[in-house]
Amino acid sequence: MNTRARILQVAADLVAESPDGDVSTRAVCEAAQVGAPALYRYFGDKEGLLSAVVDHGFDRYLAAKRQHAAGDDPVQDLRDGWDSHVEFALRNPNLYRLMNSPAMRTTPAAALESHQILTRDLERAAALGKLRLAPELAAQIVMSANVGVALMLVARPSTFTDRSTSHRVRDAVHASVLTPDALTPRPAPDTSASGPDDTQLQSTASRLSALLRRSPDRTLSVAETVLLTEWLDRLANAPGHP
Repeated sequence: MNTRARILQVAADLVAESPDGDVSTRAVCEAAQVGAPALYRYFGDKEGLLSAVVDHGFDRYLAAKRQHAAGDDPVQDLRDGWDSHVEFALRNPNLYRLMNSPAMRTTPAAALESHQILTRDLERAAALGKLRLAPELAAQIVMSANVGVALMLVARPSTFTDRSTSHRVRDAVHASVLTPDALTPRPAPDTSASGPDDTQLQSTASRLSALLRRSPDRTLSVAETVLLTEWLDRLANAPGHP
């Protein structure tokens, strides 16, 4: 193990063992048996070191997701993704708080990759007509709720004592972005007289938007495609529907 890797591993271990998740550069240098100049040469300063610890943490978190092949059911993949996110936070509470700290000025590239993986699963759901919002908006809703629940569980364990809270919030959030039939399969309603309801309209718009992004229609110009996508997203994201 080279010097940089040793310093990084020591810093990650100290973060995990710290009562409050904070470490000093002096403690890291002593544990890694290096001088301060070596730490500053590799990481610049304490924030640079902690940013590297965060990147290391995200790489660990994404390792399983990168190896996990997409299943036949994107909705189940969304459930599994939520649960694995929370489990990682519970196993690594100090690291997880650091990974989502507002003090980190630069968003790690791995955090963006995590968001992209979620968005792809939602795009798959949209392509099957199971999403009532545009995938990008749905990803923002799901990710913010997932991180919020995980942070509460690790930051306030004495208050948030019921692990089932995560599943309850997960199901509520999924119900807000997925169509009813995606959650509980049911026969398609008869719309011959009254026409499609709001949920069907949103689902159809979301599905068409996802399909258009995946395989743009060559009969449309770029401008027409952009405009049509904007209209479909507006219909899919229209507020005020159950």
